[in-house]
Amino acid sequence: MANGSRQAAWEFFGTELKRRREDAGISQVELGSRVFVSGGYIGQFEQAIRKPQLDIAQRIDEVLQTDGIFERLWQKLIRDQRYADYFAEVVELERLATRICEFAPTVVPGLLQTAAYARAVTVAANPFVTDEYVEEKVTARLERAHILKDATRPEYWVILHENVLRSPVGGPAAMAEQLGHIARLMRERTVWVTVIPYAAGAHASMAGSLKLMGFDDAPPVAYTETSFSGTLIDDPAVVKRAQRAYDLLRVAALSPEASLALIESAAEDYRRCPSTT
Repeated sequence: MANGSRQAAWEFFGTELKRRREDAGISQVELGSRVFVSGGYIGQFEQAIRKPQLDIAQRIDEVLQTDGIFERLWQKLIRDQRYADYFAEVVELERLATRICEFAPTVVPGLLQTAAYARAVTVAANPFVTDEYVEEKVTARLERAHILKDATRPEYWVILHENVLRSPVGGPAAMAEQLGHIARLMRERTVWVTVIPYAAGAHASMAGSLKLMGFDDAPPVAYTETSFSGTLIDDPAVVKRAQRAYDLLRVAALSPEASLALIESAAEDYRRCPSTT
């Protein structure tokens, strides 16, 4: 679905929500209270500024007794076939977040990937797919990064493990370009990146990647992912534990200056590889 069509569809969602709420004689504040969000949040749904999470759409159906219409609309609108089902909602939340904190133990985060790096990752996981499939996935990944170019871009904090720098994904030339891209974003102060070196040993997220997303008018969420599935977490107690883990990862990381020096040194090592000449 094209971006314009998707926006128009979300505007229909908001218009229908407003109509049904008013027909039920319920204010935005009252509906928000009953589905555990603010009245302003309901107003933003109705104006198609924000998209509700699935559980909120389900609770709206329950309160307004709408026989599941908002859940069905959500399921249709949120699903972007370029992303795995478990990740589509994360993409929507990235666009709304005011702060994103990410830990990447093995792979450059999608928001930082170059085309060559994204292509290599996609092909490695899908060796028998068509070029068209690969390019669709790469384009979708690069489109996600547009949020870092917006005037209202989120604060983006990234902790990389040194594994990410040393694994030659796509070959030396692709890695030199990828690390150079990260270093450039750091120097432009678009992102804040630090690195956990091998010498740090054990760290607070040995089980895998971690993403935290914060919002101006909604509670924070956490997201964890394995190779074949992902989990979006909004339980406040669990999110708090994830935030503590991220704080511990920060302590284990090098300073921003030392991290930038390590990234640029690794990029230079790749540039010197004979295969890049």
